[in-house]
Amino acid sequence: MMSPVRAVLFDLDGTLVDSAPDLAGAGNEMRAARGLEPLPYERFRPLVGTGARGMVGVALGVQPEHADFIALRDEFLARYEARMTFGTGVFPAVEGILEALEGRGLPWGIVTNKAQRFTTPLVKALGLDRRAATVVSGDTTPHSKPHPAPLLEAARQLNLLPETCLYVGDDLRDVQAGRSAGMRTVAVSWGYLGTGEPIDAWGADHIINVPDELLKLPGMT
Repeated sequence: MMSPVRAVLFDLDGTLVDSAPDLAGAGNEMRAARGLEPLPYERFRPLVGTGARGMVGVALGVQPEHADFIALRDEFLARYEARMTFGTGVFPAVEGILEALEGRGLPWGIVTNKAQRFTTPLVKALGLDRRAATVVSGDTTPHSKPHPAPLLEAARQLNLLPETCLYVGDDLRDVQAGRSAGMRTVAVSWGYLGTGEPIDAWGADHIINVPDELLKLPGMT
C-alpha cells in the first residue's frame, strides 16, 4: 500500500491558473508599440512556461544572447505586471479539485518559478492567498526549479516529509524538481507543456488529462 498523501503542491502557471492570455497580451503589446501586427495566441501559449525569455522570443524574435534582450525583458515584465490579472484565472476544473482537497482537510500549496513580485499580487487577486497552506516563489530560495530547493522549502513550511507530498506540474522542470526532492510527481496534460520532450518522456509518476483524475491517484483515496 502506498502511504497517504499529506499535502498537494501545485505549479502555478499552466497547472493551477491559466495566465497565458495576459502573458501573450503583454507580448502583443510590445509588438503593437513597434507597429507590428499581433501574433495568434497559439504562438505564445506553449512557451508560457519559459517566462519572459520565451515571450520576448516569440513576440520579437530576440534571444537572451542578443544585446537588447535585457531591456526588452524588463519592458515585457513591466507590461505584464500592469495587466497580469486582466484575463488570468484558476482553471475552472482545477477549482473543483481545490474545493475537494479542502473538504478532505488536505492542505495544498503553490511552488512556482514566478518571482514573488508577480506571485504575491496574482495569488491575492485570485483569492488563493487565504486558501493556500504555503506559497513558494521562484526567488524564495536561492534556487528555482528544476532544483529541489523550492519544493523542500514548501515541505519545511508545512512541517511534512517531502515523500508525503505530491507535486503537480505542467513542465519537465516540475517533474525533475519533484523527483529530486523525493516527492511523488504528477504531470498534467492541460498545461503549456513547452516544445521539448513529450509529456510521457518526463518520468512523472503519473500523467493526468483532467483534474478530477488527481483525486483517484494512489495515496489520495
